Amino acid sequence: MSRDGIGGHPSTSGVSLPQPDYAHLRSMTERNGLWEHANHSIPRPEHGFCNDDNARALVITAHEPTEDLTLLADIYLRYVLDSRRPDGTFRNRRASTGAWADEISSDDSQGRAWWGLGAIAAQTPRGRMQEVSLEAFESCSVFESPHLRANAYAALGAAEVVERAGSFQPAVDLLDRTTTTLMHAARSAIPWPEARLTYDNARIPEALLVAGLALGDERRTAIGMRLIEWLVDSETTGVHFSFTPGAGRALGDRGPTFDQQPIEAWAMADACQRAFVVTGDCSWHELALRAARWLFGRNDADTMMYDEASGGTYDGLTATGVNLNQGAESTLAGLGVLQAAASLLSRSS
Repeated sequence: MSRDGIGGHPSTSGVSLPQPDYAHLRSMTERNGLWEHANHSIPRPEHGFCNDDNARALVITAHEPTEDLTLLADIYLRYVLDSRRPDGTFRNRRASTGAWADEISSDDSQGRAWWGLGAIAAQTPRGRMQEVSLEAFESCSVFESPHLRANAYAALGAAEVVERAGSFQPAVDLLDRTTTTLMHAARSAIPWPEARLTYDNARIPEALLVAGLALGDERRTAIGMRLIEWLVDSETTGVHFSFTPGAGRALGDRGPTFDQQPIEAWAMADACQRAFVVTGDCSWHELALRAARWLFGRNDADTMMYDEASGGTYDGLTATGVNLNQGAESTLAGLGVLQAAASLLSRSS
């Protein structure tokens, strides 16, 4: 099978994938957290911070436990922990002054907070950061949501803890509860558990796949595989991915539709990587790399979504080009895609 190259690996598809470059992530970070928005590659402090991005940044930095990124992870972890309210839920938005701008965040933001905490709790060497994240997970029973993506995010964090700590019961219970919600939704709505595709779609099957592995449950695995197989087919045009746009689309619609967001590529790369681990089928390896190539012009507009000069990722793919702003969400998505590609290619080298 042909494969893309990363670092020193060969590329037979004409797309060479760089190693993750964290320069723009550093430039978007200050002592209080990760700025949410950017004007091109320049941070926009007037828009402040959000828990969504700082939690996702925990996931990214947890998977690269270098000394430099551990310093960034400490900033993001302080943000997430400082956002906790006495009842264990999380605030989301914070002004540049440090003042909180809301009392409680969306369900998705709650789920992402648990995802980020779980990623840090599972990684080594982390010392104090690992301890306080695991301690926070002792109260994860407060999480409850009817929303599928919120459950998927929380499940991803819980799975990280279960994979590391085994029978840590709060995380086991959270993983079981959240993915039971996903299973019930998927059983009652075929081929997809919602009336429309919206955003971060592949996180739903990914959560079921990680839960199937962590809990030893073939039912979750089977449903997760059915969903990711359908989603890949639905979001493929020719030999590249044509992702659901930010406004969503009906289940029977086909691309190209715009504006497409980098978070779809990150979610798809991670879900296909999980499917590869579950099945050992190299076609999933290639599909994860196809998601990475989306950033590098293998998309509906034949346009680069990655800024090689800054290490940032552009905010959206439009019918006429790109949104040149490099906000936190998109930059983290680009780094996540490249981390997934690097992991896959290191296994196959």
